[in-house]
Amino acid sequence: MHADTVTQDRLVTKPGFLLVCFFLSSVGFFFAGLGEGFFGHLLAPVSGDPETSGNFGDFAVAVTLAALFTANIVALSFVPWVVQVILVWLELLALFLLFFYSFDLSIEFIEEKIWFMISRGLFTTIYVSAISIVIATTIAVIGAIAKLSSNGFAFAIASFYTSFFRGLPLLMQVYLIYLGLPQLGYVVDAVPAGILALSLCYGAYMTEIFRAGIESIHKGQWEAARALGFRFPATMRKIILPQAIPIIIPPTGNQFIAMLKDSSLVSVIGVWELMFLARTLGQKDFRHLEMLITASLIYWGLTVVLEVIQARVEQHYRQKK
Repeated sequence: MHADTVTQDRLVTKPGFLLVCFFLSSVGFFFAGLGEGFFGHLLAPVSGDPETSGNFGDFAVAVTLAALFTANIVALSFVPWVVQVILVWLELLALFLLFFYSFDLSIEFIEEKIWFMISRGLFTTIYVSAISIVIATTIAVIGAIAKLSSNGFAFAIASFYTSFFRGLPLLMQVYLIYLGLPQLGYVVDAVPAGILALSLCYGAYMTEIFRAGIESIHKGQWEAARALGFRFPATMRKIILPQAIPIIIPPTGNQFIAMLKDSSLVSVIGVWELMFLARTLGQKDFRHLEMLITASLIYWGLTVVLEVIQARVEQHYRQKK
């Protein structure tokens, strides 16, 4: 960490690197100023007739912003690594909030609806995602063992399952389960249908993750377990899985984060999760953008929490090595 930080600090103080940053940011700000949106208003001509001297005004403001951007890079190189990360996060967050502010949003409307979205939509989203990840993990363990089995029947079922559910879009799977099962006489409510679709879809992806994690363990571990008289369940539980878990956790965490966001697809069958409430509440007062941005920020907040938890779990297993 310290060596990398020193290298980066030396890099950002090199004149060539700073010139490249200044040039690229100048070009970027200039072309952004040619548009009609947020940056177009920000980089408006500073003097003269806008219709005759707009390009010069845009260029002057672009160069000024590029100089401030380059100076910011130099200033950040003199603070510790952790402070750099925090400051850059705050700067980028401020830019995003400024970008959203340019939409002329109704803050009062957001404040009125946000607690209902959190109390109802957020709870449903977490509930559906948590149950789905547990079921998907169970399916993945069974599917991975089946794909590694010498039994042709078990391998055929597992391989067909992973191919089918990874090959169909998740939205189509939601419709097939919610609308298709009643055709067979099994009426499924919206929430169980959404959980089932998410579980089957992500169970297929996680099956390959678990299979790769188990296969990464050297076959000598299996041979040693058999020599010691361990049966297959005991070998998996006591020897193979404890070694495979550190390999499995990072991609599994990514799948859970993806599932959390893909749970928004169950809104199409009427589940009261975040996206459903965002569309419904925004539609009544024609405040779609306010509700969609609010839902997006809540999803982002959940993702940040999950990223922190994933990092802690990974660190725990690294320390045990």
